[in-house]
Amino acid sequence: MAKKLGVMFQEWWRHRSWRHKIYDFFLYGFALTGAAILGAWMVYQLGLTNNRGAVDKNHRQLKSVGEMNLSQHQSWNSSELTDKWVEQYVKLIALSHYYPTNAYLITEAAQHSNDPLLVDQMIAAAETYIDNCDGYRELTESLNNQLKRYSREGNDLAVPWMRTEEWEALKPALLNDKALIDEAGRLTGVEPRLIVGCLVGEQIRLFHSKRETVKKYLGPMKVLSVQSQFSYGVNGIKEHTAKWVEENLKNPESEFYMGPDYEHLLDYETDDPSTERYNRLVDYRNHLYSYIYTGCILHQTMLQWQRAGHDISNRPDILFTLFNVGFKQSVPKENPVCGGSRIKIDGEYYTFGAIGFDFYYSGELAKEFPYWDTRFVSTRDQKLTPEEIRMIQEGVSNCKRPNRNADDIPKTNNDPWDAVPYESPSVSPLLTAPPMPVLEPSNSEANEYNKKNTASSQNTSTTTADTKAMISPAQKALEGTQDTDTFTRDEGLPLPIFSTPVSTGFPTPYAHSEPSIPTEAYPVIPEQ
Repeated sequence: MAKKLGVMFQEWWRHRSWRHKIYDFFLYGFALTGAAILGAWMVYQLGLTNNRGAVDKNHRQLKSVGEMNLSQHQSWNSSELTDKWVEQYVKLIALSHYYPTNAYLITEAAQHSNDPLLVDQMIAAAETYIDNCDGYRELTESLNNQLKRYSREGNDLAVPWMRTEEWEALKPALLNDKALIDEAGRLTGVEPRLIVGCLVGEQIRLFHSKRETVKKYLGPMKVLSVQSQFSYGVNGIKEHTAKWVEENLKNPESEFYMGPDYEHLLDYETDDPSTERYNRLVDYRNHLYSYIYTGCILHQTMLQWQRAGHDISNRPDILFTLFNVGFKQSVPKENPVCGGSRIKIDGEYYTFGAIGFDFYYSGELAKEFPYWDTRFVSTRDQKLTPEEIRMIQEGVSNCKRPNRNADDIPKTNNDPWDAVPYESPSVSPLLTAPPMPVLEPSNSEANEYNKKNTASSQNTSTTTADTKAMISPAQKALEGTQDTDTFTRDEGLPLPIFSTPVSTGFPTPYAHSEPSIPTEAYPVIPEQ
C-alpha cells in the first residue's frame, strides 16, 4: 500500500509544473509550521513543561548560615578574634584533608576579606555537604582537643624584637618612603623588599640605641634616622663602599659588573664627586640615593656569587649579611652562613642578617612591599633615558643649611616650609618627601642654659637674647663646625642625629665638619 502510494505521488509530482511545485512547497511548509506552533502552545497550556519546585532539604542549614550573628563578631576583642582565627584554621586544616580545593579557595578569600564572619559562613556552607562525613568531624574535634592541651604564651608575634615599641614606630617611617624604595628597586633591578630588609636591620639598631629620641621625635614625626659621620644615610653606607659601587658599575671586567644598562645610573653632575656623593647619601628630605646604593650592593653581590657558581638570590639572610659586612668580606664559597654585626635589643643579641631575614619572611608590610617572583632582574627592558638620569640627579636636596641668624628663626606653628622658602628642583612627585616640622627652643631651657653659663649671658636681658645665647654653640655646629650627633648633655648622654636639624627652625640639612665644641652645648629639646 505504501509502495503504491509512493508511486502515485511520484507520478503526480512529475506532471506538476515548476510554478505549481513552488506553490505547493510554501503552502505545505506554512501549514506544517503553523501546526508545530499550535502544538507547542497546547503543550504549554496543558502544563506539560512545568518543573515542580521543592523546598531544599538543607534549608535550615542555609538559613543558619545567613543568620550568623554579626553583632557578636563585631564585639570581639583582639584576643577573642585571635581564638576565632585559630578555630577557623583548624577547620580549614581538616577540610583540606578531605576537600583541598574548597579549603584553598576559602583560605584565599579569607586573606582578601579579613572578615571572620565571612570565613565562618564559607566554612559552614561547605559543611552543609559534608555533614555525613564522620572523618571530617572526628578530625576537627581531635585537632581542637590537641590545641586545648597547650596554653598560648600570650605573644601575638613569634619574633621578640618585633614586639617592641621601636618596631611599631619604625613601620610608618618605612611606609613614608615606599615610593622612593619602589623606584630604587625598579632602577637597580632588585626586589624592593630586599632593600627594606637592609633598611630594617640598620634602622632597628639606631631606633633601639636612641629610644628617647624615637619617643620624642622620630616616632611622632614618622621619619628615619640619618647618619652623617662614619657611615652615611638611612642605611649606613660608608664612603669607600659607595665608591666601590660606582666603580663596579663602570668596569665590565669586574666580577660585580651589573651590565651596560646600569653604567650611567650613578653619574655625577659636578667636578666634586666627594661632595656630591656626601650630599646624595646624607640627604634628610630624600633618601632615594641611599636606596639606590643599597640596591646596587645587593645586585652586585648576588652577581659576584652567581658568577662563582653559587646562587644566593634565594638566600635573603646571606644577602643581608654581605650587605652588612661589606665587599671585602664577600668571598663566594660553599655553605655560607648568616651573621653580621651583633645588635642588642631588649637584652637579646641578634645579628644584622637575622634581623633582615626575620622581616623578609615575617609577612609584615607584605602588601606594601610584596614578594617578587624573581628577586633580581638581570636586564632592564630599556636603558636609562636622559630624563630618568636627570630625575635621579635632581632629586637630591641641597644639604647646606641657609646662612641665617638666630633672630630670623620663625616663631610659628605653621608649616616650616611656608616660613622658610626653599627652591625645590623640578622633579617628579615620586621623589618628593613630606616636610619636617620645626623644633622650637623653650624659654625655660634657655634660662637654664644661661644660669649654667653666666659668663656668656651677663649681657642678656630679654628672652630673645637668652635664646640666642643658648642656640649659639649648636647653631655654629649646624653651620659647619660640628655634627649634631656628637653633642652631649651635662649627664654625658649622646644625643643622636635627627632627620631634621634642631633648635634652628630650618628643616634643611647642614654641612659636615668636625672641630671641637663645648660639652655644655646641647640642642634645645621642645617641652612636651
